[in-house]
Amino acid sequence: MASDNNQALTVIQVTDSHLRREPDGTLLGMNTRRSLDAVLSLVRANHENPDLVLATGDIAQDGSTEAYECFHEKMLPFQCPVYWFSGNHDDPGVMAKAVQDPECLAKVKIFGPWKLIFLDSSVRRKVYGKLAKKELQLLKAELEKDQGKHVIICFHHHPVDVDCAWLDTIGLHNRDEFFAVIDAYDHVRLVLWGHIHQEYDQVRNGVRLLATPSTCVQFKPYSEDFAVDNLAPGYRWLKLYPDGRVDTSVVRASHIEFEVDLSSKGY
Repeated sequence: MASDNNQALTVIQVTDSHLRREPDGTLLGMNTRRSLDAVLSLVRANHENPDLVLATGDIAQDGSTEAYECFHEKMLPFQCPVYWFSGNHDDPGVMAKAVQDPECLAKVKIFGPWKLIFLDSSVRRKVYGKLAKKELQLLKAELEKDQGKHVIICFHHHPVDVDCAWLDTIGLHNRDEFFAVIDAYDHVRLVLWGHIHQEYDQVRNGVRLLATPSTCVQFKPYSEDFAVDNLAPGYRWLKLYPDGRVDTSVVRASHIEFEVDLSSKGY
């Protein structure tokens, strides 16, 4: 674990766990609690003392108190801060009551030379995302401050097309407004999201753009229509260095067999 500004931060991203009220709840045939357990077990085996864990939305499939309480309990073994925010399947109000810890739902955190900004891109009862005016105002205000810090911006929906036609209709709908804000600053290092249930790693205007596999079902890349992949659930680790460099990779729970309905046409 990093103890000062001269050491790299270890960050773990888990996303799209899609937990349900019932312990045996599934998504497209996969038991999402079991798959999350497998991924978290892998995290603990590979990273003894991470500095923080990010849960980037769609924590619950059904927005239930029980699902959020379950997720909270599964995060307790990590002796580090854990930050959550909403995806399109989440209920922010229920989430906030279930967590009962305002720190988990923080909007901005600073760790040494790094500043993390957490935004809510969810739109009530919609699958696509949009950053509300207040979220964009918060983003701009925080980028104006601490310009000596390296910045990571996190939210749920993808702000760029990912060459997956059906997914690209349900990404961040006001992406131009988002990029208009961040393009005015040169200390943004990384934008991190979930939602697409697959790995993504590109660079735009010097900013790294990253998405991470779900802890449950995976979506098949480069698909015109909804399609499920047979890849295993996973997570992403990131090393954040004081000089702004980022090392990162995806790790999958490929050692465990999971049931998934590959013939499904939607969820």
